[in-house]
Amino acid sequence: MSTTSTPAHRTVITAWSAVSPFGIGREAFAEGLRERRAAEAPLAREPWQAPAATACLVPDFDIRAVLGKKGTRSMDRATGLAVTTVGRLLDDAPRNRQVATGEDSALVLGTTTGSVQSQMDFTRDSFTGDKPYFVDPARFPNAVMNCAAGQSAIWHRLKGPNTTIAGGHAAGLYALNYSRRLLGFGRARTVLCGAVEEFSHARSWLDAHSHDPRADGAPQPAGEGCGLLLIERADPDDPDQTVLAELLAVQMGIALDGDARTALASCVERALRRAQVRPEELWAVSTSELPGPLGEQEQAVVREATAGADPRHLTQAALLGDTVAASAAFQVAGVLVHAEDDPAASGRVALVTSVDRDGAVGCALLRLR
Repeated sequence: MSTTSTPAHRTVITAWSAVSPFGIGREAFAEGLRERRAAEAPLAREPWQAPAATACLVPDFDIRAVLGKKGTRSMDRATGLAVTTVGRLLDDAPRNRQVATGEDSALVLGTTTGSVQSQMDFTRDSFTGDKPYFVDPARFPNAVMNCAAGQSAIWHRLKGPNTTIAGGHAAGLYALNYSRRLLGFGRARTVLCGAVEEFSHARSWLDAHSHDPRADGAPQPAGEGCGLLLIERADPDDPDQTVLAELLAVQMGIALDGDARTALASCVERALRRAQVRPEELWAVSTSELPGPLGEQEQAVVREATAGADPRHLTQAALLGDTVAASAAFQVAGVLVHAEDDPAASGRVALVTSVDRDGAVGCALLRLR
């Protein structure tokens, strides 16, 4: 189900943070984007043992060094990235922790499949481990798709709804849509909404074996990270609520038989119509920037939707690599960074689109403040 805003139920973004190949925290992401700093770097043979020669990793990210030794012995990388990002967002401002923790605080986290590395390691141990126990039971939670969201809630005392949504590149938009529904039905007062993707040698090998140059285009370096937004209802009686953007519309769809163009065009048309936004109101567009035919279809939809207008085209995939599930969350974060630097963005709308090779497509409209 897709949703759009009404004046009485305005959904707004009031804070954000990221752990990305630019570094840990909101400022690191903004600085890397402003500097147009490419994060791709040679990949050490140890400990990764991956077929790829390069990747876009979160620099110097060591879970125990960042989060401490307590409770991290068996924590996987995806969970570490998510727990760190939630903590950074909550600590960015006193109000964030005040409104985004407790009984009415929800967490919605997008993913591809969870931690592929943990799933493969646990499966391997079941065949190779010593009897009588075979596997380390402490590592079993890592093999479950919702581990990162669950651990983040436990660490930071988020006691409301806790949801994990698998959606590949579109996972961040699925999470946005689900977050709006939680707020709309009164299931949560605030939602921490985002997506996470880890790099691992298991993921790298899966990418290498599944990549089809004809369908997928040129390979991109793998990226990783977690992007997170604080979503809540607009409250004119709260003087401390800083609105960064209003979420006007989110529309999702499924591409049948590889026809992403038709499915995404339908999403964009519905979003613009239901939010009553004209093409000339668009200040910027951010796409998933996939290479190959799928990316070409996405770009064609954007050209058609913005015909007669001249929005900025925001790019960052060449800097961050293919961050898969985290990509749409990073796109929204990128929009907010560029809007902060551009006075022309105020009061205008940004279009964020996403496509995934497994058929998920979607878009979101944000009105910048």
